[in-house]
Amino acid sequence: MESSKERYIPALGYSLLTPLYDPIVALTCREKTFKRKLLEQSDIQHGHKILDLGCGTGTFAVQIKNTIPETEVISIDGDSAVLDIASKKAMKDKVDIHFQCCLSTNLPFSNNTFDRVVSSLFFHHLNYAQKMKTTKEVFRVLKDGGQFHVADWGKSTNRLMRFLFYSIQILDGFNTTTDNINGRLPEIFQKCGFESTVICKNYSTVFGTMTLYSAIKQNVT
Repeated sequence: MESSKERYIPALGYSLLTPLYDPIVALTCREKTFKRKLLEQSDIQHGHKILDLGCGTGTFAVQIKNTIPETEVISIDGDSAVLDIASKKAMKDKVDIHFQCCLSTNLPFSNNTFDRVVSSLFFHHLNYAQKMKTTKEVFRVLKDGGQFHVADWGKSTNRLMRFLFYSIQILDGFNTTTDNINGRLPEIFQKCGFESTVICKNYSTVFGTMTLYSAIKQNVT
């Protein structure tokens, strides 16, 4: 988000609903299926340094560490409440993950730091300007040849998916979700410097079409 004065959109749109986030996502969004695919397409290797952007309750970060232990995973989110949940998950699974509370539009990391940046169900919480700033920050902190992998709501694959997605727009806001439903994420990634931006997979869910994207930061030196 651009400043502390702007409304921060927490998981499920409202802070009171945060404790329900994990069971709702698990039951309605085919979470295990799309996150397994997201991990597979990310092609994370031993020794990679990973940034989990907008990590929420830390499910994907824990999955990465459990699957590929010899990685360094840093997970950021602007919501301290979900980071508390994430930290407890990591402790329960006995995995070492560094959780940090910060905003995606101003990442506290040096240029060319990460081999991979991954993000799950985060970008639809950002308006267009925030999506652009966040993507530019992702591009900055990725190493040359680094990859950006995203799972988020995308352009509906049929009328039913479009109808179902209205529930997400009512909950999280039309201003932040319109770019997603219009299929603009690949365009945004390309405008911020990424190449080879592709849609890898679409999944039909209770709330609409879940889309997996990938993009590459080509060598710029």
